[in-house]
Order: sequence, then structure tokens, then C-alpha cells
Amino acid sequence: MLSIIVPTLNEQQTIETSLSALQPLRRHGVQVIVVDGGSEDNSTRLAGPLCDNAIVAKRGRASQMNAGARQSTGDILLFLHSDTVLPEGALEAIDQALTAPGCVWGRFDVKIDSPLRLLNGVAFMMNLRSRWTGIATGDQAIFVTRDAFERIGGFPAVSLMEDIALSKSLKRLSPPACIRAKVTTSGRRWEKNGIVRTILLMWRLRLAYFLGADPSRLADQYAHARRDA
Repeated sequence: MLSIIVPTLNEQQTIETSLSALQPLRRHGVQVIVVDGGSEDNSTRLAGPLCDNAIVAKRGRASQMNAGARQSTGDILLFLHSDTVLPEGALEAIDQALTAPGCVWGRFDVKIDSPLRLLNGVAFMMNLRSRWTGIATGDQAIFVTRDAFERIGGFPAVSLMEDIALSKSLKRLSPPACIRAKVTTSGRRWEKNGIVRTILLMWRLRLAYFLGADPSRLADQYAHARRDA
């Protein structure tokens, strides 16, 4: 069985739409768990009727997703951002991907929902980079067998780059399955902060992370840059 874990924080504008898209999967036995990081809006109340379990955990995607994994019952875990929608046939694609010998995890290609055409190129480069490096981003809907997730100890307790850290650990177990079907993620952060500004910020933070910078300091820099945008 598949368990989908959705971390949220102040997502009342989008959470009903995002979870409504998962209802057909729930009718096929997929478990949906929403993990709120202490929203100050109505996110948790709106999510309640549209998921199997809505819980509150320490703020931070890593801690929230780990909390959701502990509450889940599926033998496959999928971590889905609250502004990302799965493609049709996602469940079958995951099942097929994990039948490959030795494969324990994977991710989808991504497209960005935005009228800004340049973001088509951004998504293309994200997918290409992921195939080349074997590193997945949270926007790509990472999925993993429960056994593999528990073997690596789940998401590391970091404030940023938790998706990269998880990917690096999982790569030691197997290469990722790269599903060409595309999840659709919101382009709102790009539209709000600016495409070039966002690209340069993420490149700088990723480089700093790979050079050994403290993820908590990088998280502070990321939050500060978003406030100033």
C-alpha cells in the first residue's frame, strides 16, 4: 500500500485543491497524511475531511515528513509538496518502477504551472540535472520503500536541503527510478521572487551546502531572501 505524506504550513489557499486531486487514490486504498508545521491559518481544518490523518509536528519539512512517516502504514512512502499535483496513473507508475531489480526509490519529472514560458526551460533543466546526478528535489515527489527509508534513518534533521540529503543517502542503496510522467508544481515562488533571482539563490545555497555549510544557516538565508523579495 502507498502512503502519501503532505507537509503543510499556511496553505489554506491551495490545500483543498491539492488534496481533492488525491481523492481518487484514496478510493483505491492510498493513505493520505497531512503534517502541519504550526499554521496560523485554516490549513489543518480544511485538510481534515480530505485526508486520513492530519497531525501537527515541529516546523520544518524534514521533521514534518518524518512525523508523517511514523504515522503511516504503507510499505511505500511518497512525499508530496502541498502545491504539487500527481499525474494520472501515478500509482501504477510507482508500482512498475519499484519492480526493477534492486530499485528502492525514485521520483517524477516535474513541470511548473505558470504563464511564464521561461519556467518550461527551468523545469527541463531540473529534470535533466536530476537524471544526471541521481539527486531528486522535493518538487519531484520522491517515493521510497518503507524498508529503505527506515534503513537510512529517514530525513536528516536539517532545516534546508533535506531532499538532497535524503537522495544522497538513498543513492547508496540504489539509483533512483526516474519516471518521465510529470508532476505539476506551482510556479508561485518563481513568480513572486523572480526567475533569475530564484535560480541564483538556489545555486548559491546548493553550492554552499555541498561545500559543507550549516543547513540551518542556509535556511535563515533562504527565509531572509524570500522576505526581501
